[in-house]
Amino acid sequence: MRRRIDPRLWWLLGGAAAVSLAWLGVTVGLIAVTLEPEARTRMLDLLGDRWGFVLLMWLVGMGAIAWGLQRAFDVGVHPWRRLAEEAQVLLTAEGAPSLRERGPAEVRRVARLFNQLVQQREAWCAQVNERVREAARSIEQEKTRLAALMAELTQSVVVCNLDGRILLYNNRARLQFRALSQAPTLAGGSELIGLGRSIYTVLDRALIAHALERIGQRLRRGAAHPSAQFVTATRSGQLLRVQVAPVRQVEGGQGGEGACAELAGFVLVLDNITRDHEQAAQRERLWLELTEGARRALANVQAALEVLELPDAEPALRERLLGVVRAEVQGLGERVQRAVAEGAQDWGSQWPMEDMLGADLLAAIERRLADSAGLRVTLAAVDAEVWLRIESFALIQAVVYLARRLHSECGIDAITLRLQPAPPAAQRGGAHVHLDVAWPAPAGEASIAGLMGWEVDPMHMGDGGIAASVRDVVERHGGALWVEANPAAGEACFRLLLPAIEPAEPAEMAATLVRTESRPEYYDFDLFRSSPATQALDDVPLTDLVYTVFDTETTGLNPSEGDEIIQIGATRIVNGKLLRHESFEQLVNPRRPIPRESIPIHGITPEMVADQPDITEVLPAFHAFARDTVLVAHNAAFDMRFLQLKERATGLKFDHPVLDTLLLSAVVHPAQPSHRLEEIAARFGIAVIGRHTALGDAFVTAEVLLRLIPLLQAQGIRTLGEARRAAERTYYARLTY
Repeated sequence: MRRRIDPRLWWLLGGAAAVSLAWLGVTVGLIAVTLEPEARTRMLDLLGDRWGFVLLMWLVGMGAIAWGLQRAFDVGVHPWRRLAEEAQVLLTAEGAPSLRERGPAEVRRVARLFNQLVQQREAWCAQVNERVREAARSIEQEKTRLAALMAELTQSVVVCNLDGRILLYNNRARLQFRALSQAPTLAGGSELIGLGRSIYTVLDRALIAHALERIGQRLRRGAAHPSAQFVTATRSGQLLRVQVAPVRQVEGGQGGEGACAELAGFVLVLDNITRDHEQAAQRERLWLELTEGARRALANVQAALEVLELPDAEPALRERLLGVVRAEVQGLGERVQRAVAEGAQDWGSQWPMEDMLGADLLAAIERRLADSAGLRVTLAAVDAEVWLRIESFALIQAVVYLARRLHSECGIDAITLRLQPAPPAAQRGGAHVHLDVAWPAPAGEASIAGLMGWEVDPMHMGDGGIAASVRDVVERHGGALWVEANPAAGEACFRLLLPAIEPAEPAEMAATLVRTESRPEYYDFDLFRSSPATQALDDVPLTDLVYTVFDTETTGLNPSEGDEIIQIGATRIVNGKLLRHESFEQLVNPRRPIPRESIPIHGITPEMVADQPDITEVLPAFHAFARDTVLVAHNAAFDMRFLQLKERATGLKFDHPVLDTLLLSAVVHPAQPSHRLEEIAARFGIAVIGRHTALGDAFVTAEVLLRLIPLLQAQGIRTLGEARRAAERTYYARLTY
């Protein structure tokens, strides 16, 4: 990248030109004054034809002066300015590399001494930090416990400050919001939930305000634990039951209920009741259908019986009425049977079902049977990819019950447990699996007829538990059970047919694109103290803003000539922290060829984008992800041009404030010869991983921004407006696309 010439050089060169012209004029004047008039006339005549030569020599002299000044700046000015800029980075950016010893001997010596001073400072800081860590270890332990507790809760919990900005949420809430997302495959719910985001993008502000007003009234009446709840529908058509509890501000740092003053925020406990509502509606429909249908049928039967009781009823009429009775009784029986089947399905859905890996289920059964003396259990043909939605305790009880009866009543001393996908012929409108409890054939064949009744015999579900049969358990899971003999294989088995589901964990993990910690950070209590909603955005300090740092990969460098986006990657910065787990990454089908020469740069092939959504589907999800934030990119003019050209096609408007790390780098480091992303990262000691991938570049750009903010503050640039105005004055702000 071409470096801008130092403006002081132009001023010095202009001064030298003025001085040399003045000196030349004074010299000629003095010579003319000392000469006789005739000599003066001859001198002017001699110079009359040679003024062009004099001007040429003056220009040559000015060129030599310019070269000398540039060399002087390169030796005596630029090395010192670069040294000062790098020293400032070393003082403000954690992990920055040592000063490079380059340039004249004096500059190298100062750099060496400065590195020694920094090393001494870092040693002292390390000692202080160690003492601080020891003092704060108990606080960190409490935070870790809180994070662990929140991560394991089965309810969706979101904590907000009074502005509605999210400052804590757990993993269950992240999955809940993914289900509420209108583009779950693109944004995965990240456009709805995230630290610093507004909860009012999902819930109506008026509903929460009303709940907080009721809580405030109860607090004023002296209630110890006030709360409120409401039911609302989201934009995606889901029904949520929301319980609201206050986060109270404690005066003087003292605990206890009597010390609580004003509200500092609120806690939301979310429960998706869409399925419960649908089941309640289904039960109501089933009840109405059964009662109304039975009433009509019984009325018809009663009327037919009254006529049949008449002694003078004709045989034809009597036959017709008997047909009516038979039809109504048959219809009534069918309705009752259908009601029983649907009711059983609803009854089973009330069990506390959970997603479980099939291999884990068989391992649990094996452990339960380990205390059965004389019974050997073998696991064979277990499909490691099978997932089930089950009530594990009841199902394990049922299988253990069958195995122990085989051992105690039939003398079976060895059983084999198998779990395999059912063949297509056995599927019942969805994926199913076979869970087999198999034993050697001789004993099995002799007693197979007697085993058919075991499935209806009651078994006790644990100490003091209710009695249920194996058939009850299987039917509540929507499955079936039978006994099957296989003389060719020399065995018999109880075969349970159970519905299979898609794996739960991979789908849940898909929204988390990058994990760099053992437990993702989903809380930031510093947001309690920040309230940018009451400030104009240009006046908000840079440290208080929420940033969406993004990058694009494209088919080429000419957006106005038809090049298209093929990948968008973005991450967020909230409260001065890079939230790697709150990221957006999506390939885009450009609907045009990808030049072969660009593929080695970004690594994206036509096959990779062939089945991906196009930009009109991806941009709305990205726009929602970046809502209410400041957009940040490196050479933002390039990326923003691609977005702006798609505004008409998508109906979106990217009117976010924009910061460019290239321009900000030029503000804080005007003497540096290059402001490429790799060069800036090297100056700050930032590891570049995944260069020329959209998300990888977004992470590097975010790290660069976090290093630039303290340097901007050192120059008196503290707010968004000041940063934008400073960036617009730089030489590189002239770049357009």
